[in-house]
Amino acid sequence: MNNRLQQLLAAENISQSVFADTIGVARASVSHILAGRNKPGFDFIESVSRHYPNVNLEWLITGKGKMYKGDTPDATPVPAAIPQKPADIPAPKTPEAPQEQIQAVPQVFPISSITSSKNIQQPKAQRSISKIMVLYNDGSYQEFK
Repeated sequence: MNNRLQQLLAAENISQSVFADTIGVARASVSHILAGRNKPGFDFIESVSRHYPNVNLEWLITGKGKMYKGDTPDATPVPAAIPQKPADIPAPKTPEAPQEQIQAVPQVFPISSITSSKNIQQPKAQRSISKIMVLYNDGSYQEFK
């Protein structure tokens, strides 16, 4: 199956990382499957089916039939869902900033606009910032404690 997955990536003209992000799996999962170290599970195949509805799953799994269900490929995948498990979130690509640089980070959003499902109000004298996370558009993040 790793060869057929490689063919699919070539036909869709996308990289392993874009494919992994699109179907909502860890980039390492796709890499391991393509290298032949792991075999894809049901969740992986189901996600491919959801995000690439014109891909013939029988071809992907067994090699029988054509790559696409129709005559022409649909190169527009369904947008990926936001990862739900921490394992699906890629590791930070940049080292943590020294403490003196944390002070220089400009405030992008007013504190009042940030909400949380665990928004527990404490007396203002006891509250302090415990963690700041910066999320980048390439899926990486940086955490400051």
